[in-house]
Amino acid sequence: MLYVIATPIGNLEDISLRAVSVLNSVDLILAEDTRVTKNLLDKYNIKTPMTINPDALPRRGRGPDRFASGKINEIISMLKEGSNLALVSDAGTPGINDPGNYLISQILEEIPDIKIVAVPGANAAIAALSISGFSTDKFVYLGFPPHKKGRQTFFKKIGQMDETVVFYESKHRILKALKELNTISQLEDRQIMVARELTKQFETIYRGTSEEVFNRLNKGKENLLGEFVVVVNHRT
Repeated sequence: MLYVIATPIGNLEDISLRAVSVLNSVDLILAEDTRVTKNLLDKYNIKTPMTINPDALPRRGRGPDRFASGKINEIISMLKEGSNLALVSDAGTPGINDPGNYLISQILEEIPDIKIVAVPGANAAIAALSISGFSTDKFVYLGFPPHKKGRQTFFKKIGQMDETVVFYESKHRILKALKELNTISQLEDRQIMVARELTKQFETIYRGTSEEVFNRLNKGKENLLGEFVVVVNHRT
């Protein structure tokens, strides 16, 4: 059996009792970065051995390199032999802008009837939507904007959407993203919410138009640290 386990996005207490129980009971944990996951395991005195999730290793093109492919085959062999494994990312839900999807697809290809169990929990996009105050009956999740090619098209598409939109952005490009939102005529007056460092010590929420939020963040840009979730309100 393979368990796909969501882990805290910041505050290590945001983990379910079920997740702790499963992490204690499996034979092996597949981690995005074993050093990061060790902090979580140490907090809850979990002694289960870990290895790297091969899906998290650098790869050329769509598939993994030879080393990662070998690791995937090892994992598949363990599952065929009856081992129970847990897949985790550094923070949040594996496969949601985190490694995991390719590994799961390869496992299913080799063991179509394997039981894969979701152990749900923290997700930054859902956490941000829940406090936005915007309509979330329908929303569009877009992950991270492209760094270069396709970036302008990304923001133009948001302007054409009627639904509430949520996406992630890094500290290096958050100001650029807000400026780009403000250049789209359909978005100039739409309210947005920017969440910084959700669940962490310096969690901060900014609300207003893209121009208003840009001005607030730009004032303290020398301390512009952390990870950002941007929520754009639906078209009214």
